[in-house]
Amino acid sequence: MKMVLKRVIILLVACLIVVAASCGPSDEEETKEIKIGVIGPMIYMHGEHHRYGAQMAAEEINAEGGILVGGESYRVRLVIANSNELFSVPDATSAMEKVLTVDKVDFVVGGIRTEAVLAMQDVAMDYKKIFLGCGASTTELNTRVTDDYDRYKYWFRVIPVNSEDLGQVSFALLGMVAGKIVEAELGPPKVAILAEQAVWADSIVDAAKTNLPGLGMEVVGEWRISSTADQVTSELTAIENAGANIIFTALSGPVGLHYARKWGELEIPAASVGINVEAQDGGFWDATGELGNYETTLNMLARVKITDQTIAFFDSFVDRVGEPPTYNAGTYEALYILKAAIESAGTLDSDAVVAELEKTDRTGGAGRIVFTENHDLTWGPGYVTAVGIQWLDGEMRCVWPPPGGEWEGVAYEGSVDYVLPPWM
Repeated sequence: MKMVLKRVIILLVACLIVVAASCGPSDEEETKEIKIGVIGPMIYMHGEHHRYGAQMAAEEINAEGGILVGGESYRVRLVIANSNELFSVPDATSAMEKVLTVDKVDFVVGGIRTEAVLAMQDVAMDYKKIFLGCGASTTELNTRVTDDYDRYKYWFRVIPVNSEDLGQVSFALLGMVAGKIVEAELGPPKVAILAEQAVWADSIVDAAKTNLPGLGMEVVGEWRISSTADQVTSELTAIENAGANIIFTALSGPVGLHYARKWGELEIPAASVGINVEAQDGGFWDATGELGNYETTLNMLARVKITDQTIAFFDSFVDRVGEPPTYNAGTYEALYILKAAIESAGTLDSDAVVAELEKTDRTGGAGRIVFTENHDLTWGPGYVTAVGIQWLDGEMRCVWPPPGGEWEGVAYEGSVDYVLPPWM
């Protein structure tokens, strides 16, 4: 009898536990989520910084109570997707298709290689999903918004500035270096163009060949290489034989690391300046075996006072990750821009959020972010300018805009003067 009674008591307790559990809030009621896809080449620095920037923002947003949607709080949940876009456009589109249909994300941020982002953009537009670009610069991504607004209105470029504006900044950097060469009496500026075989670089190369002669610079040749090449000795040898005293770069892939290492090892007597995304990475110095000294590249961030937020963001990112943020970490700003737009819209409906995104006016680490009519990033003084950085004895230093304010009166506290490589 006692044994039967004991079993009855155990059964009753078990039933009470089940009833209590069933009466409590469901998983859906307990946790409301906004799922954001972070897409990029995750095995490379570009994708890593997409992830790092988004994770940093998501943790901050969640710690502060999440995103308010119609009075209810939603936590941010990230879905990381490796696009493999440096090697394969089909892989990139498949990754985008998966995050939208299998993972069922609400929004997407990231992307870097234009050819892949154009394809991923189309997939996102098919599903009317907002895609905030944080890597690709080609203007076509945004002229599509003008040409077919109803289809492409869900695309916005958060970072970098577009390829035409990148070209202007690159030419400003080039002009600064050319001026130093003339001052040092190293002869008239003779420029070798070294660029990736990629769509984003085409407009910069074409503009350089067209405009540099009118600016008093001779173009001695053009060399195009794969973004993933690991040998650049023959190109550098040809550039030296051509008599160049400036190498104007347009490199976004891992080839930039191999290039800078070999340029320093051979002490090619030509200043290197332009765009080398690998040189934006804090690991660049060690990865080049300290041979990347004096390499100069356009960047979107530096540890100078671009805005009141810049240094705080920069230092927080370094504390978290152990290295400075590259421009791909603009996913950080993308999440905060999304948060503001969602809260203003009071809904996750894409069309309603687009209307609020178009009103964006956010001061972030890289400058004041205001979108143009075709959802591009506004460039220029008072907005996002981009910066030029140079590696000097293991430190990434801001050298453009020049510290004297020669460009549009803009000077950022903490900038230093550009230095020509001493072997020139």
